[in-house]
Amino acid sequence: MTDRECGLRTGTEAVPSGGPDRAARARRDFLVFWISGAVDGLGTHASSLFLPLILLAAGGPPALAGAVASVSLVGHLVASPFAGVLADRADRRTLMVRSALVASCAMGSVFAAVACGRISAVHILLAALVERVASALYAAAGQGMIRRIVPPGRYATAVSRLQARDEGVQIAGPSLGGALFQLARWLPVLADALSFLCVAALTRALRTDGAPTGPARTTRFTDDLREGLRFVRHEPFLRFVALWSSGVNGVVGVLYFAAVLAAQERGAGGAATGLILTVSGLCGLAGALAAPWAVRRLGPALIVVSGSWLMVPAAAGLGLVTSTWAYGLLLGSVSFTAPAAGVVLRARVVLLTPDRLQGRVSTVLGTASRAVAALAPVTAGLLASAAGGRTVAFGSAGALAVLAVYCTLRGDRTQGAAVPRGAAG
Repeated sequence: MTDRECGLRTGTEAVPSGGPDRAARARRDFLVFWISGAVDGLGTHASSLFLPLILLAAGGPPALAGAVASVSLVGHLVASPFAGVLADRADRRTLMVRSALVASCAMGSVFAAVACGRISAVHILLAALVERVASALYAAAGQGMIRRIVPPGRYATAVSRLQARDEGVQIAGPSLGGALFQLARWLPVLADALSFLCVAALTRALRTDGAPTGPARTTRFTDDLREGLRFVRHEPFLRFVALWSSGVNGVVGVLYFAAVLAAQERGAGGAATGLILTVSGLCGLAGALAAPWAVRRLGPALIVVSGSWLMVPAAAGLGLVTSTWAYGLLLGSVSFTAPAAGVVLRARVVLLTPDRLQGRVSTVLGTASRAVAALAPVTAGLLASAAGGRTVAFGSAGALAVLAVYCTLRGDRTQGAAVPRGAAG
């Protein structure tokens, strides 16, 4: 199968079957889908960093404030596999709308409590947990909708635009939240609650059918969950994506936190640390936007393999530099390189996975990657304390080199491969 058949070439616009009307509907629905995700991301990033601060400002202990972030993370990780099963069983558009409304109610209740001065740690913890579970359901259903909205010839372009959107809101969201928090403690939470309402309205406006394909399922919930795990385990390309993505995300997460810790040890202030993260974030945004062009010029296999190797010297360089700008640029080079490989892999995952398994496969891969990345902060802290920042950088470079060797040896799995039987359904 050629790259174009795999949805990795983006030089020509594939018109979906059904003619110009369906093509226009696909463009319109993708724009709505993109905007709803941007609104969702802005609201979430604007509030998530400030829920612990709200609890601290109300006199809560630091440990309890930190528990808010931990509960949100663990809740999302635990809920994601089950969300994938529900997303493949239910009407995906309806599930997305209802999930957004539930999340809006959760954040709206926190806003009301903060505005009335009746802040409860238990309430904030429960609301954060409900919001993350609802977000996991929304994300699982949304992953399945991508295949319904976007024609196969446009997967790579669509994925790159979605990734660029996500990179952008990660940069803008915290700044927006900080500005709102300065005006009033409850404003970031109100913005998040309203953003979910907006997301529900936008999702409801999608014209693409989200109903499950095929006959109604009569299997048990646990059987459906195992089916998604089996599909990933038995498909070589998906195993490759799970291992490579988890490894890269974990190591890059360690590098980010190690760089921040090293900057703090050298006396850099909060502005310098923010500069490091901003530069790397902007580079990630640029990399996501450049991904379709790179795929057209270089091809999918070269993008993934070369991207893996280019991250190695950048990681090693972090052990040799001391200036804030150097940290930012080296991390930025990693952030610029990774998105193109991610676009190639994610586009093929969408194409390779049957429609009835989209939610489950996406959550299996995402949970594996996020579980490893969740260990990055504590790993970076322990390694930096025990061995120093330079050793962490060189060790991370070694780990990335191992992943690059693995990617080189398995580079054929990034090429066009036959779509498994049933992938159309």
